[in-house]
Amino acid sequence: MTNVSSVLAEIENLSLYQQTQILALLEERLISGSQVTQITKDVKEMRFSRGKVCPHCKGENILRNGKYNNKQRYICKNCKKTFSDFTNSATYNSKKTLDKWIKYAKCMLNGYSIRKCAEIVEINIATSFFWRHKLLNCISEFLGVGSVDGVVEADEVFFAYSYKGTKPINMPRPSRKRGKQVKKRGISKEQVCVGTALDRQGNLIIELLCTGRMTSEELKRLYINRIGEDSILCTDSHKSYMQFAEDMELEHKRIKRGKHKEDIYHIQHINSLHSNLKRWMSRFNGVATKYLNNYMKWHKWINTFSSEKESIRVKNFIVHSNISHNYTKIKEFKNSQPIFM
Repeated sequence: MTNVSSVLAEIENLSLYQQTQILALLEERLISGSQVTQITKDVKEMRFSRGKVCPHCKGENILRNGKYNNKQRYICKNCKKTFSDFTNSATYNSKKTLDKWIKYAKCMLNGYSIRKCAEIVEINIATSFFWRHKLLNCISEFLGVGSVDGVVEADEVFFAYSYKGTKPINMPRPSRKRGKQVKKRGISKEQVCVGTALDRQGNLIIELLCTGRMTSEELKRLYINRIGEDSILCTDSHKSYMQFAEDMELEHKRIKRGKHKEDIYHIQHINSLHSNLKRWMSRFNGVATKYLNNYMKWHKWINTFSSEKESIRVKNFIVHSNISHNYTKIKEFKNSQPIFM
């Protein structure tokens, strides 16, 4: 009978590439199997942390209703509908097993393209696209908009308005040539403004704000009740922030043009975030504006949980995408519109 020592000795004689393959295989068969059990348990605990709630009518009069395929079913005595622990979640109604979704989540967190994810997980390219956005829709709802407090850095970042994936007949303008960006100089309606605010604790707000230049009213719509009352707002010299800070009665530190910081007040953290965001977004070779909010929340989730180990991050990504009652059908993706605050 082969013992552990002899197996380890044989592994040491293998090439680095072969050792990597063995490690990947062990992760897939052992770690993935234990993760399925743990994810199922975590989703159930977090979904029903305040008692069982019907995903259809939000009723709380719930009874057990037997098992189907070894999965617990429940019935709501109010609406008479049945459901499971994963009803109306990202993985709901999927014909693929949960371990496939775990492998797909790992690919997403590695930043792989839709095509490469499909190849690794062995699914169709179209399925890979819908899986990505099913997960991100739920992650967006799980994260919400958020709030910031204390010393708050605020700024905006712009992306070209994109109709990627839309048929030319349904577009309000001619298609751009590959690699070309906006035609108008400066900030125009051809660009999407993404409002961002970051405090020194790492709390982040990142949302699609408008097209073109923002106004103080649009800033107010995004940040009202989301910035602490005694916060200190650090911004550049844009006039909209001046009016917004005055309306919200916030202490305002304007970093003058040509200066980087004034004592402890600066916007270097938010500028660094924008640089990382732009670099991270470049790998996708353009994102349709109607899906841009999902990518912003994807980047926010990665930043929030960046300190965790890879296996924990993959598990949490699947758990967080199954907590919210948010199930998007394929036809809804085709008719989706950009979500502006």
